[in-house]
Amino acid sequence: MFGILQRAIFWELLKAFALSLVALTGILLLAGIVAEASQRGLSPTQILAAIPLIMPSLMPYTIPSTTLFATCLVYGRLAHDNEIVAIKAAGINILQVVWPGVLLGILTSAATLGLYYQVIPNTQYILRTQFLNDVEEFLYTLLKNDRTINHPKLNYAIWVRQVQGRRLLDATFKRRDARGQYDLVAWAREAELRVDSRNKQVLVHMRNCNVLTIPDRTAGYFEDRVWPVPMPNSPIEPQQARKAREMTLAMLHVRRVELLDETDDVTAELAWLTARSTMGGTPDDLALHRSNLDEKRKEIHRTILSIDMELYMRPAVACGCLCFVLVGCPVGIWFSKRDYLSAFITCFLPIVLLYYPLLLCGVNLTRYGRGDPLLMLWSCNAVMLFIAFFLMRRLIRH
Repeated sequence: MFGILQRAIFWELLKAFALSLVALTGILLLAGIVAEASQRGLSPTQILAAIPLIMPSLMPYTIPSTTLFATCLVYGRLAHDNEIVAIKAAGINILQVVWPGVLLGILTSAATLGLYYQVIPNTQYILRTQFLNDVEEFLYTLLKNDRTINHPKLNYAIWVRQVQGRRLLDATFKRRDARGQYDLVAWAREAELRVDSRNKQVLVHMRNCNVLTIPDRTAGYFEDRVWPVPMPNSPIEPQQARKAREMTLAMLHVRRVELLDETDDVTAELAWLTARSTMGGTPDDLALHRSNLDEKRKEIHRTILSIDMELYMRPAVACGCLCFVLVGCPVGIWFSKRDYLSAFITCFLPIVLLYYPLLLCGVNLTRYGRGDPLLMLWSCNAVMLFIAFFLMRRLIRH
């Protein structure tokens, strides 16, 4: 099955795949991820540290595309150089030529699923927690770039004239009251920020500080004063437990079993409350407890749906590589008289307009519990396999 011809084709596929994968991943990193990270105020050091953590999350999108591109390129070149005609004239079945592409699709599907198994969830979790824990560095970066920290969800705002290392020169601190109006203003020639993670506070250390309370117009002066303010919840979120997309496949299965057990416990307690209410009036505290249990059961159900979505989506996206190959092989051969880019676009446009919309619809329907996850998330692959079967059948006949 894999003789000299198949090995030669497979080697060409690997070279085209590797080069296009590096190019596409680099373009996405430079054009999108790095630019967005810079706008968010991350330093160059933080961007460099984030790139290895971001790259695995790009692979499920770049690997299928580059697999399709490599298939169209190699098989289009074979047909253009009349090598397909020579192979048929030698009495070799056309499927013998397709097998190397199928092998590439199987390997890229396995690689994508392997990344989804552990690498991608772990890197996403590390990426989130790494920069959430470095709150102090994040705040200093914002002040260096924007000279201010002023978010509507925070009850304070800070302006500085210049940042020198850890020193904030000519710092102005304003505090908001419950109505969002400033009730205290402080000026300092020099200030410094320190983060107290244990107490979830940001300590603003001001020196040579003038203070004015706006409601009663009271002024004061402090030589050295530390103002504790709450840790910002936005734009920086506190560290939380792993989300569904940050769990490995093993974690997802374990967590799903735990949630089902919790659902059984909540359902049993609700049944007990219902039985008790039938025997007499339900006190207000029991009615409130029942309402809380209903909300808890709904939240558990939503979490289970998100876990089901991840369990079915990951292998479906991984198998998309093989489906793309089965479509790209016949199209690349048929478009031998045109340039390779035309063959790729001819394959990729229907995929963009059909495969990914079906996948996104399946994700949303599964997340809201409006369909069977297996049917919703694998329908896109089923459609691609049907198209591939039709194209392969015509290729063999003609």
